[in-house]
Amino acid sequence: IQCMLQDVNSNIATPLSSAREAHLKRTSFSEKPVLELEQWIDSYTEQLPPLRAFILPSGGKSSAALHFSRAVCRRAERRVVPLVQAGEADPNVAKYLNRLSDFLFVLARYAAMKEGEEETIYVRPQT
Repeated sequence: IQCMLQDVNSNIATPLSSAREAHLKRTSFSEKPVLELEQWIDSYTEQLPPLRAFILPSGGKSSAALHFSRAVCRRAERRVVPLVQAGEADPNVAKYLNRLSDFLFVLARYAAMKEGEEETIYVRPQT
């Protein structure tokens, strides 16, 4: 994931409209990492109980760190979307960040389960 994030950074730092062709080739971002993340998500999700409610960031230290990472990833995704819409970054970069945040959510649930920690379910306040 760290290596892929470096590739994400390279793609973002190389505007599609103004970079030289040689740079564009070196910083292109394929769909393969997105598909790999989807496989990982499916693999870990199969090991978890079905999600029947909204989970709040919780589940112990490891899970909380993964939930925090997910929030940072979502923020990065929101920043990249306008670049993709403007044609300056590859759409697969935004897809990767989206799937990465989903993967981090699944990993947070998995960590909580493996560590025997309880996840906090969102309960709507009664008014």
